[in-house]
Amino acid sequence: MFKECLKNNIMPFIVLDDDKPYYIRSLKNYKEDKAFLIDTIRHEQDLYEKITDEMLNFELDNK
Repeated sequence: MFKECLKNNIMPFIVLDDDKPYYIRSLKNYKEDKAFLIDTIRHEQDLYEKITDEMLNFELDNK
């Protein structure tokens, strides 16, 4: 999934352990409620973006 996101110019995401139950539930209920999976993935994308931004800023600040 990560590789496919990169290939398609979509912000990748990693499902954190704390969020795994929400992700699994959203996959199971996808046919009934697509929005829950979309929201879950967007949340994980936001977290991933924040972490990568922090890493890049740390690297730039320490040069």
